[in-house]
Amino acid sequence: MELHDVWFVLIAVLWTGYFFLEGFDFGIGVLTKLLARDRKERRVLINTIGPVWDGNEVWLLSAGGATFAAFPEWYATLFSGFYLPLLIILVCLIVRGVAFEYRAKRSGEKWQTNWEHAIFWTSLIPAVLWGVAFGNIVRGVKIDADMEYVGNFWDLLNPYAILGGLVTLFLFTFHGAVFAGLKTVGDIRERAGRLALKLGIVTAVLALGFLIWTQLDNGDGWSLLAMIVAAVALVAAVALIAVGREGWSFAFSGVTVAAVVAMLFLTLFPNVMPSSLDDAWSLTVTNASSTPYTLKIMTWCAGIATPVVLLYQGWTYWVFRKRIGTQHIAEAH
Repeated sequence: MELHDVWFVLIAVLWTGYFFLEGFDFGIGVLTKLLARDRKERRVLINTIGPVWDGNEVWLLSAGGATFAAFPEWYATLFSGFYLPLLIILVCLIVRGVAFEYRAKRSGEKWQTNWEHAIFWTSLIPAVLWGVAFGNIVRGVKIDADMEYVGNFWDLLNPYAILGGLVTLFLFTFHGAVFAGLKTVGDIRERAGRLALKLGIVTAVLALGFLIWTQLDNGDGWSLLAMIVAAVALVAAVALIAVGREGWSFAFSGVTVAAVVAMLFLTLFPNVMPSSLDDAWSLTVTNASSTPYTLKIMTWCAGIATPVVLLYQGWTYWVFRKRIGTQHIAEAH
């Protein structure tokens, strides 16, 4: 296996980690409006991700940085062609972080309500747009012979990509509802389980249609295997949340996220960004990659730094592993 193939796999792993972690993160943000009944319950939900949400976003920075260094042509075409949706995602992530930090700085009703609205919308919008973006990457976009995107924003809003956006929205929200059930106690935990069951059923219908469409268009034997794993894991996650086994349900919902991302990258390879105008103009792991020397240096750096990051983030989750409930929220909040 060539180093550019290795880095394609590593970037897929980074995106998998990001969607696994930021997926339930986004889901919790959406659930602040769907699940929480009052301000105290919204505080409980926010506190479930309070110690970890910023660490989850490190995976996005790593995926973007790895793409820039390993596949500069892919990075350039992607960020120029998808400039508006990626800018919207970036603004949402900035506002979302500020909302988490500033919501409780003042006790005013309007102040806290506005930041709570911001948390909801800046969680929902990226959850949709990431699905739209990856749907277009897999489907193919208008790339010319100079490796430049020549389409417009509205070309990105095609039925396949929109379905992908709905899948990521519902999958992340289901993932977040299971996480809420895993991390809370009392009435909110019970309602999270019931809501997760409903979300899981809708997610299964949408995801099945999207994955079958993907398989029929670009799939092979490996992508079919990933699709089967995703389907089985999602069914298992729904069945387990129905009987109150939140831990196992969360594990299987995580497997679902990982299998879906794996399927998308498997259908993409060896392309990194297919051209819908001419297959010969597609960006591939070969024509979009950096030099072998650059990839070699990156591999050594990643081999040293990655275990440290994984250990530290795993330790963070272990420290903040306990469940919380409304009884843990001070009245001042």
